[in-house]
Amino acid sequence: MSRFVNLEFEGGQEDQFSDSRQALAKDESYYYSEAETAFRNGHFESALRFYAKVLEFNPERAAAWTAQVRMLIELGENREAKLWADKALEKFPNEPELLAAKAVALGRSGDLQAALAFSDASIEERGDTPYIWLARGDVLLARKEARADYCFDKALLLARQDWFITWLAGRIRGYYEQFALALKLLQQAVESNTGHFLLWLELGRCQRALGLTSLARNSYNQALQLEPHSPEIRNALTQLSQTGLWTRLIGWRRRWLH
Repeated sequence: MSRFVNLEFEGGQEDQFSDSRQALAKDESYYYSEAETAFRNGHFESALRFYAKVLEFNPERAAAWTAQVRMLIELGENREAKLWADKALEKFPNEPELLAAKAVALGRSGDLQAALAFSDASIEERGDTPYIWLARGDVLLARKEARADYCFDKALLLARQDWFITWLAGRIRGYYEQFALALKLLQQAVESNTGHFLLWLELGRCQRALGLTSLARNSYNQALQLEPHSPEIRNALTQLSQTGLWTRLIGWRRRWLH
């Protein structure tokens, strides 16, 4: 079933994240906090549902609409992200981060001219947040423009030493297979927050993409120490152990190209 037709929260999945919080009132603030936590742990599907629950309480919360679009993008559902952005823009036509999120959905869908137009609009609406600039960098990478570097620098400057923004920048670089640049950003994110399993996991994935198998194994093991019951990390270790010569050659080639 499409995520787009199932954005309404049906309960159940949130329980795995909230056993210790049953005594708390499950109101708008509760679900928004759970959504943000899920996002920062890389649990995009759960975050999507939590943000949907927030909108059940308060459909006027533009940040939750925008976050839903961003979660769909993270899940690779760019067409649905665009449709959901259109629905949200009917309510908030001048919301800068919503315009920026639609720009990313368009750029990743190949509509590069429209993506740039929406990115321009997000900045014209006096948008000057780290996400606005990450989104513009995303669009410019889709258009293969070198100006993207300035946008990432701007985002990191606005969120100095914020591991979350640095991690997101690394994910965008990785999406466009700029693994050497992604590696640098993920190393910075880890330096800012060595105790977060997700950063080690993402760092390991990037190292594996570059053929740095031993370093990737070390990163995965660091992640596993921090999150010992994560099936995602164990799967990553299993896949790493099955890395063949062809995959290593691709990684070496990526390093040489950078």
